[in-house]
Amino acid sequence: MIHKLDLKTENLHRSFSKDYEPILTIQSGDTLQLTTPDIKWGYSKSKGEERVMFDSRENEEVFGHPIIGPIKIEGAKKGMVLEVRTNDLVPGWYGNNWAGGFNSWQNEALGLTDEENIQLDWELNAKTMTGTTQIGGRELHVGLQPFMGLMGVAPEEPGVHITAPPRYCGGNIDCKELVRGSSLYLPIAVDGALFSIGDGHAVQGDGEVSGTAIEAPMDLVDVTLTVHEDMTLTMPHAWTPSGWVTFGFHEDLNQATATALDEMVQLIQNLYGIKKTEATALASTVVDLRITQVVNGSKGAHAILPHGAIR
Repeated sequence: MIHKLDLKTENLHRSFSKDYEPILTIQSGDTLQLTTPDIKWGYSKSKGEERVMFDSRENEEVFGHPIIGPIKIEGAKKGMVLEVRTNDLVPGWYGNNWAGGFNSWQNEALGLTDEENIQLDWELNAKTMTGTTQIGGRELHVGLQPFMGLMGVAPEEPGVHITAPPRYCGGNIDCKELVRGSSLYLPIAVDGALFSIGDGHAVQGDGEVSGTAIEAPMDLVDVTLTVHEDMTLTMPHAWTPSGWVTFGFHEDLNQATATALDEMVQLIQNLYGIKKTEATALASTVVDLRITQVVNGSKGAHAILPHGAIR
């Protein structure tokens, strides 16, 4: 079954809570097709068309990303795993990113805290997968690699939770590996899963160093949600075109890296039926450790086991 969701305030919220009523209930294996707004809660379908502005139906008194959901999946139970398969992503025609002018550890390190905040305006071409901006009178271009920055299920902890930090149940992961053809596996923390998605990124480098990727609306997001009863996870994993990916999130980047590494070592143990010391030695030969992002409160690290690296 394919479910098409309209872009409207009634389908949007800006926080996570296990108490939010789902906007839609689906079966495991169903597909969602939707359009997502830009990071400032607006959407323009084509160049020259006025942006339509949206808001959260929950009227939360917190700042957050515009996310669509939650979606309830029949038969999803706490302790199971939700697979989010990204079938297709089509970015909108425009995007923006920013740098400097606010207090953050990376701006302090770069001496940009007191500099004027700058905004780059990008024109995006979904056919050629290129983005174009003007800087200092020069036209500059980048290749696009779109992905959804925020995909998560509701946490089991009570109350309302902001969207900024990634968690054990997903959320604002901001990993550039989660492109078309990827499957993100999320631990289900509450019955029904209550899945939400948003925060389209046209392209981003590892680290998301200025605080933003090219933040863009998505004209089409096509994802399939499948519940796995025979899987057990405590942190998100992903299968991507690049390889298997494991994640770690923590305010301390060392701790985040340690979690990502431990999750990868356990994955290698399960894949090859070997001891932890053996898996760690093997990982040291082929696994890459990367900084996912350093800007969301809880920093992110991910480990990648490339396909075919162990034969």
